[in-house]
Order: sequence, then structure tokens, then C-alpha cells
Amino acid sequence: MNLFVTTRQTAVIHLHTIAMVTLFSLLLPCTPILAQRNKAKAPAGYQLIYSDEFNGTGKADSTKWTYEVLPKGWANHEEQTYTNATHDNAVLRNGCLVITGKKDYPTGDSSAPWSSARLISKNKMDFLYGKVEVRAKLPRARGSWPAIWMMPTESKYGRWPRSGELDIMEHIGHKRDSVFSSVHTESKNWMNKGLLSGTRILQNTTTDFHVYGLEWTADSVRFTYDGQPSFTFVNPKTNPKDWPFDQKFYIILNVAIGGGLGGAITDSDWPDSMEVDYVRVYQKER
Repeated sequence: MNLFVTTRQTAVIHLHTIAMVTLFSLLLPCTPILAQRNKAKAPAGYQLIYSDEFNGTGKADSTKWTYEVLPKGWANHEEQTYTNATHDNAVLRNGCLVITGKKDYPTGDSSAPWSSARLISKNKMDFLYGKVEVRAKLPRARGSWPAIWMMPTESKYGRWPRSGELDIMEHIGHKRDSVFSSVHTESKNWMNKGLLSGTRILQNTTTDFHVYGLEWTADSVRFTYDGQPSFTFVNPKTNPKDWPFDQKFYIILNVAIGGGLGGAITDSDWPDSMEVDYVRVYQKER
């Protein structure tokens, strides 16, 4: 036996194994191995006040999320029915929350064939000011409209848009290389064509995970992608109509189908999913 050749072969096999494990980890970025590596660590000057790493199996943690049930067409002419936790539109899989839209006639009504899920943290994680980070991979289906966004818990200035809305990330399957961040107020919103919004070009939103972020203070709302600034709205300090963001908000994760922004649906593209690796909320240390 040639010991040199045997040792060399062993080394080659070992290197090949390492390469395969690395490749496998990249292809499955929500695996428990990477969940350990990506364990939440507060940025300097912040403390972690809330997180969900979406480990385990089954449904989303009911102490952190509510499955909001809404019918087809409840808003924006969207086609989906948002189902409750008894359906499989939002489940934990491979260290991710997987929100799936599909055509499965969830209510048995032939005029409402599409189902999806919308999870909200209302009355479970509501906060005033802080830093939000959500790591996610987006669907590519035409007609998809995934969103990571925030709404006020009490709406102290009245119904939408008077109490505001913060859209950390919106995406549409018909424009896969772009993600949008927006601020809605009474004086500036999409209904009056005064929407305050920023667009970021990302070529691999549907194949890779990105971190969609928000940094919210009494003075400004700053949106980020992978830690890089994208769009900032500064408090004009003139009128509550321009700044309703002095109250607690909660987080929403959903995949809409069709509607005003989602557009025409290509049936053959579905089912499709948004995968969320984690949601983390920080506040500045006192």
C-alpha cells in the first residue's frame, strides 16, 4: 500500500466533503447550522427586545404572531383569501417561516380560488421607535405581492392613512429586480399620488436572502437593504398629518396575490412562497 497516495486521497475526500457541506449550506440558508451562525446579536448601542428565528416545525409561534383571516378582495382588489392556522399557507420549515400562496379553493368557493397567509404581531409585539431587521427570500411568481410592513396598534389619529403606515419592503413578481420602501401619511399616500417611496435594484431577490431593515426614531424613518441606506423620511415637525409615527406600531408579514400592485396572475408560476429566516427588533440602550 502506498501510504502517501492513501493520505492524499483522504485529504482530497475531506476537502470535497467540506466543499459539499458549504454548498449545501448556501443552498439552504435557513438550516439549523446557519441559524446558529446567524444568532441574533444586537448592534452597538442597541438591545434586542424581540425576535423570532422560526426554528422548529409546525405553525408560527402563537405568542408572537396571529394569523389574520381576511376574505378575497378585502383591500386593493387582491385575489387571495388569508387563511387561519389550520391551513398550511404559513408553516415553519428548515428554520424559516414559509408563507405560500396557491390556488386551492380554501373556502370551497369557485370564485375565490387563491389562498395565502398574513401574520401580524399586533398586541404581541408592539413598539415605539427601534431598529427592525427581517431576513427574507421573495417569491418570483407573476402576480405575487409580498410585503414586510408595519401599522399602528391604536391608530390614534384615525383610520388609514391618517395614522400612518410603514412599508419596510414590497416586491412584485412582474418586477423581480426591484424592492420598494414607503411611508404613508394623511398628506402623503398612494391614494392622493403623494406617496413617499424609495426603490432599490437587487438582481437576486428571489434566489438569495436579503436583510430588509428599518431604523425609526422621533426624528426620522430610515429604510435599509443589507445594512445599506435606501430611503429616509425626516420628521417635518410641522403637523401630525405629516408625522403620525409617534405611537406604537406592529409588524405584518404577508404574500398578496394580484390586486392593484400585484397585477395579472400567471397560474403556472404558483404555488410560490416568501421565506423569512428571522425577524428581530432592537431598541437603543438607555
